[in-house]
Amino acid sequence: MRDDYLKEAQKKIQDPNILINVVSKRVKQLKNGYRPTVASLEKLELEDVALLEIIRGNLDFELYEPNKDVEA
Repeated sequence: MRDDYLKEAQKKIQDPNILINVVSKRVKQLKNGYRPTVASLEKLELEDVALLEIIRGNLDFELYEPNKDVEA
């Protein structure tokens, strides 16, 4: 994993746990045949592709917040 990509991606997603989860999920998608949303002239590892997608704003995430108004 490239340090420069990691540092840039951390500027977009500050929480390291969330960043790890987003990258991990995207790597699984790429392994399952999803196409990358970025093109690169160099051969990148899947983790670097995911980080580059985050840096360029091609990947987004939302945190799950349970509805507190609904009673169980």
